[in-house]
Amino acid sequence: MTDAIRAHISGRAVPISGNDVDTDRIIPARFLKEITFEKMGDYLFADARFTLDGKPKAHPLNDPRFEGASIMVVERNFGCGSSREHAPQSIMRYGIQAIIGESFAEIFAGNCKALGVPVMTANADAIAALFETITNRPSDVVTIDLAAKEVRVGDRVFAVELPESRRQSFLMGTWDSTALLRQNKMAVDQTASQLPYMTGFAG
Repeated sequence: MTDAIRAHISGRAVPISGNDVDTDRIIPARFLKEITFEKMGDYLFADARFTLDGKPKAHPLNDPRFEGASIMVVERNFGCGSSREHAPQSIMRYGIQAIIGESFAEIFAGNCKALGVPVMTANADAIAALFETITNRPSDVVTIDLAAKEVRVGDRVFAVELPESRRQSFLMGTWDSTALLRQNKMAVDQTASQLPYMTGFAG
């Protein structure tokens, strides 16, 4: 096991409306000059949340009702555009542990998986119902059950989907491929020693 198993995730949720929310809106390009990802959470949706002089705008992440939310609910084609890994880094470092939406850009979803953030889809009716519930009852706890592929809030249950290989990686704690390689260094070294392009061709 590389890291924590992600079988169940519970917390309050924040709704982020809009289709085709691209990575430049999630994390504006000017913040990509940062040397590390350490402060990326501070820049999440920066242009949508703040004016040029730093004054807060009306945005769900600035709404006190959703303060401390750890689950994000989005709409269609979230994370499209540039494949920058800063976008999922900013979401994860803000404190979001899982994202539920109608659909996602594939590279964005893969980058989220590498950080241990499950990205799962639900049909349009379920997303609309989640938006309504979260907006009207922001204190309700949302529970994600990856084993059952369900999301529960109050007395409502919604089906969610994600690629089976990703689901299993969260259930088994093997979602961090870098950590998995490090834990299996001996096997990696043994395989590498048998590859001509790693050791040089024999004369």
